[in-house]
Parts: sequence; C-alpha cells; structure tokens
Amino acid sequence: MNESVDNEIVHRWRGGQSMRSIAREMNISRWRVTRAIREHHAARDAADASPTNSELPRPTSRYRSKLDEFESKITALLDRYPNITVTRILEELRKEGYAGGYTILRERVNTLRRQPNRPLVVRFETAPGVQAQMDWSVYDIDFSGEGRRRVNLFSYVLSCSRRQYLCFTERQDFDATIRQHIQAFRHLSGLAATCLYDNMKVVVTRWEDDEPIYNTRFLAFATHYGYRPWACRPRRPRTKGKVERPFFYVEQSLLNGRTFRSLEHLNEVTRWWLANVADVRTHRTTKKRPVDAHADEQPHLLPLPTHDYDTARVVYRVVDTEGYVVYEYNQYSVPWQLVGAVLPVRITETELIVYDRRIRPLARHLLWQGETGQKRTDPKHRPPKNHTRQLEQLRQSFGQLGEVATRFLEGLLKKQRYGRHQAARVLALVSAYHRPDVLAALERAVGYHAYSLSSLQRILELQATPKPAWQLINAQQQETLRKLSGSDSIEARPSADYQHLLFEQNDSNDATEDHEADTPPTASPAPGDTEHPATG
Repeated sequence: MNESVDNEIVHRWRGGQSMRSIAREMNISRWRVTRAIREHHAARDAADASPTNSELPRPTSRYRSKLDEFESKITALLDRYPNITVTRILEELRKEGYAGGYTILRERVNTLRRQPNRPLVVRFETAPGVQAQMDWSVYDIDFSGEGRRRVNLFSYVLSCSRRQYLCFTERQDFDATIRQHIQAFRHLSGLAATCLYDNMKVVVTRWEDDEPIYNTRFLAFATHYGYRPWACRPRRPRTKGKVERPFFYVEQSLLNGRTFRSLEHLNEVTRWWLANVADVRTHRTTKKRPVDAHADEQPHLLPLPTHDYDTARVVYRVVDTEGYVVYEYNQYSVPWQLVGAVLPVRITETELIVYDRRIRPLARHLLWQGETGQKRTDPKHRPPKNHTRQLEQLRQSFGQLGEVATRFLEGLLKKQRYGRHQAARVLALVSAYHRPDVLAALERAVGYHAYSLSSLQRILELQATPKPAWQLINAQQQETLRKLSGSDSIEARPSADYQHLLFEQNDSNDATEDHEADTPPTASPAPGDTEHPATG
C-alpha cells in the first residue's frame, strides 16, 4: 500500500503537479507528500537533482500530543471498522481516559484512516467526425425583466475540435431535445457519427441485463440523421468529460458578471459569446482555436439531410364553450361554430395550427413562449354581431341532433335571457357525453319544460357517464393524427430491432470508451476577461 502511494506521489510530482494539489486529490496530508518526495531523492542519492529548500519546504515539527498514547487504539478501531465516525472514536477514547478535544482527534483520524487509491485519469482523444457529446444543465437566473426563472442549457460538443453549440430553453423534454439537436447540426454544418449521452429518459427508456433499451422515438430521429446514439454507463461522469467540463467555463465566462433581461436576451448573448469568445479562444487541450479545429473536422462530419426531421407535435383538443382550444394553459381561438368539436392541433416550435376533420387548416396562431393564462383571439372566429345569422347557425347545429334538440333550443330561446350563449354551451356537451345519453337528457328536459343549461347538466350528471379520454379520439381521428404527425414515413418498430446495431463494437473500442475521461486543467482568465477562465 505504501509503495503504491509513494509511486503515485512521485509520478504526479515529476509530472509538474504541486504538492498541495497532490495532497488534495489523493486525500492525504502535505506532510505525507513531502516525506515521499524526500525519501525518493534520498534513495536515488542524487544530490544535484535534490530540490532546494525553497522548492521543498520542510515539514513542521510535530510536538508531543495527548493522542500519542491512544494512537494504537485509534488504529485498531479504524482497522476493524473502516467507516467508523470520529464521534464514535471519541466516545471510545473517553472510556480510556482521553481528555482532549474533538478537532485534534479528527485531524489525527484523517491522517491514520486508509484512503482508497484513485485511478489515474486517462485522456482519450477521438478522430475527426467520430464522436460528439451532449448534455443538459439547469440554472436559476434572475432576469431583470422577468424575475427569477429556472432555465435549461443544452450543450452539444464535437469531441475532436471541441467546438460546441449552446442554447437555453424553458424545458428539457423530448421536443426540446430533438429541436436543439437540429439547431446544433445546423450550427456545426454537420454531425458526428456517434454521440454520447447520459441516462436521460429522452434517450434511454431503461436498462436490462446491463444494456440500455433506447427510446424508439429517439432512435427514429437518430436514424433520420444517420448517427449512432451511445448511452454511457450509470455513475460514470468522466465518460462525457468533454461536454461536462465546459459547463464550468459557461458559468465563469458567460453567466458570471452579466445581467440578462429575458430568456431571449440570454440566448442572444450566448450566440455572441460563442462566436466571439468560446470559438476563438485557444483550447488548453488541443492548443487550437475551436473554430479553426472545426474547419479541419467539418469535412469528416456526416452531411445534413435535405429535409429536417419533423419535430411538430400533433394532439387532439376539445373546443371549449368560449370557442378556444387550450395548450399548455394558454387559449387559442377557433371558429365559434365548432364549440364542443374534437379537432387535431399541430404544434411546431413557433406556431399552433388547428385543423378540421378533413385536415384543412382552420386557425393559425403564434405560440405563447414562457407564459401561461394568455389568449390569442382572431376576430374572425368570434360570433357574428348579426344576431339573425348567429341564430340561424345555432338552429342548423341543433337540427343535426334531431327534432327533440330543436324543440329544446326554441324553449331555451324563449325562457332564458341569454339563450344563445347557453345554446352554444349545450353543443359542447355532445362531445363530452355519448349521443344517445344527450338525446335522452334533451327529451327529459323538454318533457319537464326545463329549458336551461344547468337543468340539462344536472340530468346528464344523474343519468349519464362522461366519455373516457380514450373514447374522445375515434378511429377516423386517429388516422388524422397519424397523417399529420408524418408517421407514414417511419413505421413504429420494437426497440429490440435496433439493439444489434447499437452494440456491434469490438473489444478494443469498448475498453477505450469505458475508460475515457476528460478532466483538463483549469486555465487562468484571459487578459481583460472578468468572467470565465478558458477550460477544455
């Protein structure tokens, strides 16, 4: 044990590492480091190569301590119980007559406790275009215009050139991850053949028999671009050091010493910082500017496809009684005649589009970003001010339900002051309940002359059961959903079909990937730069 520790100390010291750094990383005292280096020089009997007094300070003389007579007891306890706490050792020593304090005991225990040897960090470099690494990081930022918000930083780094793409987003779900990948590919004019990921649910569904089961939706995306996702083993953070380490650089150079008005302003500054700071600095590991190294790597990257992967989401929404569909707690208007209808909605990165059952666009709205409780209203979607025309459209809609619905409408218009408004809300009940139940409720309401929306709702609550969520989308609507989502081009396949493509790797490559690490040293700040040091 002592020989291996001495060897590690000498190896690090000969490599230029300071004694303070060696002691901190190996979790031993500086006195222990000093002694190992002195004994090394004494054994070599090289007086001319021995360090001078200024280079190698002498260890401080140790005075006799109250703990000296109890050291054998402490050692015995540590040998028998390696994880014993200092408090428990103090309790045992009190029984033996120890009258000293806790702090001095803690220092002696830290010196005597055996520490596991940390393996050497082996740096692994990849060829151009072979590998990229991707990860997320979360920050709480005080925006001057929006207050304190939690934002997510997407990072994609080319392992060879170290050029990266960064973007702050509101969330890190599947849609955001896919869209940021596409932006990264555009920013870098290509993509690497393999990309390393941690065990985020977007990429890895679960692990079975020490092998990852990949998210089939993410595999379809990776297949579209022709690259191979590679999930790192759990609890191996050094495997993705090339993308993990730059987060510290971002914190020290981009976020430090700057104030941002909003998320949009933060991303504007990030784009400027990438082009004028991160890309043009000299990287400590590659000794090149990332923008220059990327120019050499770019011919080796996979080319971008002619058409980007379709990242739009398609969902169904019920038009509420006010003539709006709701998405992420915001409301978007549709033609008022469609109250109660179940309509397909397609959501892109910036736009929300509502379609009718024949997949014809009914409404287009800009998507609310970062806000809730907002409305987007198209004046054309509101009921006409011509009450005669509005009444004709209501009679037409009720007439499609049958004669009993028409009688209910006429009674409602006669007895209720706001009959037209209630009639529009009655139409919304048709999509929430089965049609026979609605007709039976209308029949009962007409029989008892209960011409009001509240009466009809009470009858339905007593006599009918609302449709379950899965029944709101019928077979025809599911077909519409499939067409809008573009799933015709990529058929759903079980994840087992992909596994043989993901794990065809020879033993040498496996060993290299398993032992990859990247922990470049921290650099000093550039002249005039008050934010961040340039690190790898």
